[in-house]
Amino acid sequence: MKGKTHSIGRFCSYKILFLCTVPLLFNISTSDSVYHRVSEAADDFHQHRRLLSYNGDPLATEPSHKFENPRLENAYIALQAWKETILSDPKNMTTNWVGPDVCNYKGVFCWPAPDNTCERTVAGIDINHADIAGSLPHELGLLFDLALFHLNSNRFCGTIPQSFVNLRLLFELDLSNNRFAGKFPEVVLHLPSLKYLDIRYNEFEGELPKGLFDKDFDAIFINSNRFSSALPENIGNSPVSVIVMANNMLEGCLPASLGSMAATLQELIITNNGLLSCFPSEIGKLKNLTVLDVSHNKLMGPLPDSIGNMDSLEQLNVEHNLLSGKISIRMCQLPNLKAFAYDYNFFSDESPACLNLPKYDDTKNCFRGRPMQRSELQCQRFLSRKVNCSSFKCDVSCQLPPPSPQAHLPSPPPPPIHYNLNSTPPPSFSSPPPFYSPPPPSNPQPLPPPPRSNPQPLPPPPPPGNQQPLPPPPQSPKPPAPINISPSSPPLPPTISPPPPSNSTPPPCPCQKPPLPPSDPPSIV
Repeated sequence: MKGKTHSIGRFCSYKILFLCTVPLLFNISTSDSVYHRVSEAADDFHQHRRLLSYNGDPLATEPSHKFENPRLENAYIALQAWKETILSDPKNMTTNWVGPDVCNYKGVFCWPAPDNTCERTVAGIDINHADIAGSLPHELGLLFDLALFHLNSNRFCGTIPQSFVNLRLLFELDLSNNRFAGKFPEVVLHLPSLKYLDIRYNEFEGELPKGLFDKDFDAIFINSNRFSSALPENIGNSPVSVIVMANNMLEGCLPASLGSMAATLQELIITNNGLLSCFPSEIGKLKNLTVLDVSHNKLMGPLPDSIGNMDSLEQLNVEHNLLSGKISIRMCQLPNLKAFAYDYNFFSDESPACLNLPKYDDTKNCFRGRPMQRSELQCQRFLSRKVNCSSFKCDVSCQLPPPSPQAHLPSPPPPPIHYNLNSTPPPSFSSPPPFYSPPPPSNPQPLPPPPRSNPQPLPPPPPPGNQQPLPPPPQSPKPPAPINISPSSPPLPPTISPPPPSNSTPPPCPCQKPPLPPSDPPSIV
């Protein structure tokens, strides 16, 4: 009887425990359901945010936002995606990048669309000297009407998106003084309207593509990177007026084809590289050149007498090379020459006319009777052998082969610089380039679109007198299919007039990397 009573009591206890547990389980289930609903809502929010960034999915905008036209909706998607990649904005440049009115964003400039003046579109972006850290997203390829893109003196890193191939109206591209890296951004060679290219003071490396000098650029600034190839022989095909390649690791010959740039070239700066060859006499054909700086290389042989034909030359700098021979009177009597630096070479004769120039430096040569020259032993050992210019295999010969260098010469310290070439950017920060390309005229003819594959180098041009005019470009090039982007803009317009660039004075950049040290002359055997 007692055992039976004990079993009934234990059964009642289990029943009571079960009845108490059921509501608890129900509450747990309800809480879990609420938690999942909250999580799903959060996931929906983050999923919507992800749709604003290109990852292969259809792009979306805030449903509550209304836009004037599809162009500005695309611009909103691109700029919001870009804002998501920004890691630091100490000057609050992008603080007001909120809402659908992209034309009111700081640093963003709108302009009437070239194919429909009743519609506004984003025509320019200028956020120079903002010290922003971040990267460039693929969505920037949605800015089909962009003509001006200035990012000078920031901390952007990574590579240039391939979607930039859609920016077929881009006229000026300034990515200077940032932290971009990788090979030369060949996507810029597929931009048919690009005239001004500035990628100096970055970390680009490797070979210079031949296609760079087959493009119709007006100014090229690639100095202060890590390019390490020889100068392509087709460099003479380029119609640029300014080309600056200083402070890289370029090697090989100073190409004779430079003489083919006589019609347009005004400034040529290749200082502080590793060029090793004789000086081509074809350089004398550059009669419009005002600045020539090939200092701090390993150029040998004489200065060609044809330099005396360069009547427009104002600044000539060949210091810190291995040049020898005579400085002719024709060079020093050029009508516009104001500064001539030929120190730290092995010249043995100079015209007295050189000493009458406003600025000159002839120290550390082998001039008898002049102060601060090399020792007689140094000069004798260097000049005891002749230079064979054909040994460099540059397809250029020296008409007057000078004596050749010998070995174990100490590398002298560089002297103070007595004058400054205004066209070279200062080492402390990236200043505006000496040459500025104005915005395109109101109705320019667009250039023909480049081939989709890597451009092939052109053969060397014919003599200037026999050059054939280029065929006229088509009037209305069709835009390419967007790359990995779903735009909603109308067909690509043929031309655009960009807004005027910023006229603010550039401040020093806090993130400037130091310039490369000058190369020492090689030991001579």
